[in-house]
Amino acid sequence: MSGIKLIASIEAVKGIAVLFVSIGILSLMGQDIQRVGVQVSHYLGVEHNHFYKSIFTALKEHSQILRQLALLALAYSALRFVEAYGLWHERSWAEWLAIVSGGIYLPFEILKLIEGFAWWKVAITVVNVLIVAYLIYFKIRRDRLLK
Repeated sequence: MSGIKLIASIEAVKGIAVLFVSIGILSLMGQDIQRVGVQVSHYLGVEHNHFYKSIFTALKEHSQILRQLALLALAYSALRFVEAYGLWHERSWAEWLAIVSGGIYLPFEILKLIEGFAWWKVAITVVNVLIVAYLIYFKIRRDRLLK
């Protein structure tokens, strides 16, 4: 599998993950969120922790915001699927989209590293830097070959 197809696959997996999250959020909309919160807290073994209970109470009070977040997550998921499709078929617009969308996260990831060191933060930042660098390299090389 080429590097571009691997990146396309990663983008598709991100899209699927966010799609499941948004479907999960939307499925909570018709239910008693506090009751669901009690069940989730019990399942996780944190039923006596008031912090987790307060999260579900806040969700109940702000269901409109929750709905908007779910719709935003659906839009993000759709963008990831479009990007994955374009990268898989080596479309120039998708390469630019991937470079920009991957590059946008880098300053925030670097700031999080400055705030406090953690190996997982380093790993995420390094992987994203490598992906963006590879995409730039691929784009430049492909554009030179096409000229």
